[in-house]
Amino acid sequence: MSEFSELVDAHYQALFRFGMSLTRSVDHASDLVQETFCIWAAKNEQLRDRSKAKTWLFTTLHREFLRQHRRAAKFSSEPLDESLSQVAAASQEDAERQMDGQRAMDLLGELEEPYRAPVALFYLQQHSYKEIAEILDVPIGTVMSRISRGKEMLRRRMTAEPSSAPKNILQIQKAERRLTP
Repeated sequence: MSEFSELVDAHYQALFRFGMSLTRSVDHASDLVQETFCIWAAKNEQLRDRSKAKTWLFTTLHREFLRQHRRAAKFSSEPLDESLSQVAAASQEDAERQMDGQRAMDLLGELEEPYRAPVALFYLQQHSYKEIAEILDVPIGTVMSRISRGKEMLRRRMTAEPSSAPKNILQIQKAERRLTP
């Protein structure tokens, strides 16, 4: 088995999960991972210390995400009708969302990118603060504060009044409490 195949086998799933936490889209996450491995294939000889390959791959994926995100912000390719239907679908999903792991992942996806990436790398990928600092190219203190703030933002959103329940259910629950002696 080639070095490249071994690298893909060892890191594909973790990179994909990180890509999902950044993009919230299977297709975009797959594209990010594929692009990361394409960049590795073109530039891998530049990495002197092969033990840093994992960090290099995560850093490359994050940078590629940022590059694509900036480009998408400049050029919206979605037709207006499609974005309106996505807003309607999103509000319907909000009504059906429950307080569980999926809701936490959804809320993680709603965090601003400076907080989302470090929290995802720390809790979903189990990277150390030092590895995250290298991947994101920020000081370790910044990583620690972003993780702390990101956790607090998630905690506040998770413990807020359940915005996921439809209003009629909330009204029924309040009425039941009033009727119960």
